[in-house]
Amino acid sequence: MTAIDQFIDIGIKLHIREWDGRNTPFVLLHGLSSNSRTWDAVAEQLAAAGHRVIAVDQRGHGLSDKPDEGYDFATITADLNQLLQTMNLNHPILVGQSWGGNVLLEFGARYPGLASGFGLIDGGFIDLQSRPDATWEKVSIELKPPHFNGTLREAIKNRISQAHPDWTETGVEATLSNFETLPDGTVRPWLSLPRHMTILRAMWDQRPKDLYTRVLEPVLICAAQDPKNPGWMAIKTQQVVALQNGLPRAEVHWFDNTDHDIHVHRPEALVTLFLNTLAQGVWSKL
Repeated sequence: MTAIDQFIDIGIKLHIREWDGRNTPFVLLHGLSSNSRTWDAVAEQLAAAGHRVIAVDQRGHGLSDKPDEGYDFATITADLNQLLQTMNLNHPILVGQSWGGNVLLEFGARYPGLASGFGLIDGGFIDLQSRPDATWEKVSIELKPPHFNGTLREAIKNRISQAHPDWTETGVEATLSNFETLPDGTVRPWLSLPRHMTILRAMWDQRPKDLYTRVLEPVLICAAQDPKNPGWMAIKTQQVVALQNGLPRAEVHWFDNTDHDIHVHRPEALVTLFLNTLAQGVWSKL
């Protein structure tokens, strides 16, 4: 099934990719400095199962508008609320990866009752202040993105393919859509560095644990188990357990030997989990 690309005016124009369907709608949010196309493989399989699916380029990302302001959680969640209202999306399942998961955690706390359920895909639990000896100065240096401006698109593609040798060609191309390709064949990220750092600062200031008990809808937590980074895995496991214990209704599923981008790396497994969760899991009583 082919996606329809369109722009929805909510005061700014948000680019979405939409697949038609009659079953429970899914709204999919990407992570920081990512884009809606990374959800294509997941969306196509959900649509094949009869679900309406909307994947969103959040403000500053992809083909959506890029205002200078509004990269705090209050504004980002207000964007999502307005999008749901404008598109008459009643009680969809909202799914977000990485930063997108933290956006949805904030959304659930600020806008109770608008979603049927949430899917937090290696996100929602991200608490930058829980890093060892964390300070904003250290985190802002450690997590500052590489400088890609002026790099040939083909070089970026090779870098992605080498870093993720078991990703599909579709997944690699979708990830390349994080960048604008210029006439000379070089790229630059759709999300500018200053806006990236503003979002990172908002994540630093966010205290996820303060939000857990305010999210009343059922939550599916999907976490990637990466054996290549045992130190970070210990911290992540603590964060996931805290999230599961703090939420009123939650289930956790770990994906073994899987990249942070679960939706790109294991789309079939993720969709199977979503459908099973609707049939007999935490989402089954929607």
